Amino acid sequence: MTSLKAGVIGLGNMGGGVARNLAAAGYETGVWDVSKEAIMKFRNIENTYVLSPGEMAAQGATLFYVVPATREIEETLEGEQGVLAQAAEGTVVFDLTTSFPEDTKRVVELADKHGVKYLDAAMSGGATGADSGSLTLMIGGDKNVYESSRPMLNAIAKSIFYLGESGAGHAMKLIHNMVVHTIFLTNCEAGIMAEAAGISLADMVEVFNNSNARSYSSEFRFPKHILSEKWDARSRVYNLNKDLGMAVKMAESMNIDARYAKETLQFLNRAIDNGMAEKDYSLLYPEFDKIRNSN
Repeated sequence: MTSLKAGVIGLGNMGGGVARNLAAAGYETGVWDVSKEAIMKFRNIENTYVLSPGEMAAQGATLFYVVPATREIEETLEGEQGVLAQAAEGTVVFDLTTSFPEDTKRVVELADKHGVKYLDAAMSGGATGADSGSLTLMIGGDKNVYESSRPMLNAIAKSIFYLGESGAGHAMKLIHNMVVHTIFLTNCEAGIMAEAAGISLADMVEVFNNSNARSYSSEFRFPKHILSEKWDARSRVYNLNKDLGMAVKMAESMNIDARYAKETLQFLNRAIDNGMAEKDYSLLYPEFDKIRNSN
């Protein structure tokens, strides 16, 4: 095996696409996941090698974490066989999760003590963007490391924004998701109103997309996943709930009254209480009234 250049930890809907695009760009890429089934999908993909995160770090690879949150990252960083203990000189970590900025800053300090550069690189674009290598990345951390890593980042992202110190990328992602999820549920509410008024959902979406009410939700999510009745947005209700919870927490830490985010979070809490945590979030639309009217 030639010297490893990249490593991807987490091979789900997002991480799988990230790993495939790095390998396709010619980077020798380590892959790892807690799921053996996810790992098996990479057994015959050129330029990929199944290695533990610690083994990847021992080769000084640039590691991309595509896992739920900081806690899962920390589990692989610590211990004698972990990333920090094994890291060779030049090891860099890009944290692609949606995480709380203060948690990110804490991990950055820990990594720095071991000579590992750790940058937050929050991503947007969904599984489709990960598959096509057209993600948007929001970067916080060491600017020199970011600039030297641009060629590799270009293999997985179309738009990359450097936003400042550690935590800035994750802060931006929480603000971004707060808006995206709130708009999605506003469109759900609008669709219920339109249908009650005798207007088809498809007509409402078409009007929105040709007027000032258009959004990513109306232009992409509703046509692709709701009007199509495929219900395959490829993200769980749990994920939306987690994101809004952190956004509200961040707002409260700044003494900001994020009331629209709070209303959205309350709705998602009710969806969770209705057993929808693991459901595709496009299913929030047909269940909207049931969730809204639940206690």
